[in-house]
Amino acid sequence: MDMAVDTAVIQQHLIDPEICIRCNTCEATCPVGAITHDERNYVVKADVCNGCMACISPCPTGSIDNWRTMPRVRAYSIEEQLAWDELPAELTAEQLAAAGVDDTAVPAPAAPAAAAAEPEPGTVQFPTASYGASIPPWSAAHAYTNLYSPRKPTTATVVGNFNCTEAGFASETHHVVLDFGAMPFPVLEGQSIGIVPPGLDALGRPHQPRQYSVASPRNGERPGYNNLSLTVKRVTEDHQGQPVRGICSNYVCDLQVGDAVQVVGPFGSSFLMPNHPKSHLVMVCTGTGSAPMRAMTEWRRRLRNSGKFEGGKLMLFFGARTQQELPYFGPLQNLPKDFIDINLAFSRTPGQPKKYVQDALRERAADVAALLQDGASHFYVCGLKSMEQGVLLALRDIATGAGLDWEGIAATLKREGRLHLETY
Repeated sequence: MDMAVDTAVIQQHLIDPEICIRCNTCEATCPVGAITHDERNYVVKADVCNGCMACISPCPTGSIDNWRTMPRVRAYSIEEQLAWDELPAELTAEQLAAAGVDDTAVPAPAAPAAAAAEPEPGTVQFPTASYGASIPPWSAAHAYTNLYSPRKPTTATVVGNFNCTEAGFASETHHVVLDFGAMPFPVLEGQSIGIVPPGLDALGRPHQPRQYSVASPRNGERPGYNNLSLTVKRVTEDHQGQPVRGICSNYVCDLQVGDAVQVVGPFGSSFLMPNHPKSHLVMVCTGTGSAPMRAMTEWRRRLRNSGKFEGGKLMLFFGARTQQELPYFGPLQNLPKDFIDINLAFSRTPGQPKKYVQDALRERAADVAALLQDGASHFYVCGLKSMEQGVLLALRDIATGAGLDWEGIAATLKREGRLHLETY
C-alpha cells in the first residue's frame, strides 16, 4: 500500500549570516521565542516562527528579512543554520518538483501582523518589545545604513582613546575616537557601527563584528572632520560575575593612537533624534547606553551655542553601579542646568539604598507625566536589557498615577516614532 507523501510547502524564515552583526535585536523582539543563537549565528526555528514579522523592522542590517521556499519536511534545521557561513541558494523549480511541490502554489511570506502573537503563558511578564517604535521621528534626518559590510569593511584610524570613568577602579569605560580620512562614513545620533576584531575564533574563522553605538554628533567628535566616537566598556566578567575577557571590547580599549581598525555599517534607521525646534528629549540610560544620549545632547548643545536653534527640554536619567563607574561623570557636571535636567541613579553606593533609573523617573513623576502628554516629547531608552521592563513599568505607573490612559499614550508614541528602546 502506498504511503502518503507530505508535499506541504513553507516560506522558511532565515537570517543571513554574512550581514548579521549579532546584535540580538531579533531574539529580544520575537514574541514567540522562534529565534536562538550560538557563539556564531542567529537562527530561526521553522516549527515555531509564525510569520508575525515583529523582528523585521527593528533589525539594523536587514539580515533578518530572508525567506526560502521549502518543502516542510525538508525545512533547514537549527543545526544546519548554525553551521552556515552564507545563506543557501533558493531551490530550483526542478528541485521543488522532485520533492512533489507545485511551484505555482507557493505561499508568500506573511504580511505584518496587526498585533504580535501571544507568547506562551508564563514566558513574558511584561511585553516590553511591543512598545518600542520601529520608525524614526517625522523630522529626523535621513540615515545612511550598511555602506560597508563584513565582507567589505572600511578602515578607520584611532585618533583618541581615554578612560572616561574614574581612574583606579576595576571597571573601565573608554571613549575612543576614529577618523575615516577621505572615506565617506556619515552617521547620525542614535546610529551604531560594527568593529571587526582581528584574529580567528575557536573554529578558525574570522571574528564577527561587534556593534557599538556612536557617541558623537553628526558633524563629528571634532566638528568638521570625518570622525566619530564610541563608548566601550572593557568586559572582564560575564553576567554571573565569572571572569571572562571580551574579545572586541578589550581589543578596542587597548587600541593606540595611529592603529588601524576595520569598521562596518553604519546601522540603524529608527533610533534617531527629531530635528524640529522645541522638541523635548527624555533620555534614559545605563552604562555605555549613554553613548547615543551623549551624541544627542552634544548636538543640541552645539545648536544652542550657534544661536540658531531653540530646543525643547532635555531630561537625562542615567544609572550606574557607582559614581566612579558612570561614564562622562565629570563633563556632565559642567553642562548648564538650564540646558539639561540631569538625574543620576547609583545602585551600589556603599551605605546607600539601591537606586535605579526607574526610581529616578518615579521621583520626577509630575514632570515626566507632563511630557508624556506633550506631542513634542520623544523618549529614548538604552542600556542593559534588564532595565527595559522597569523603565516601561515606571512610565506606565506615572501615566496611570496622573489619570492618563497609558496604553493609548504608548500606542501613540510608538505609531509616531517617539518611544525608542535599544537594549542588549
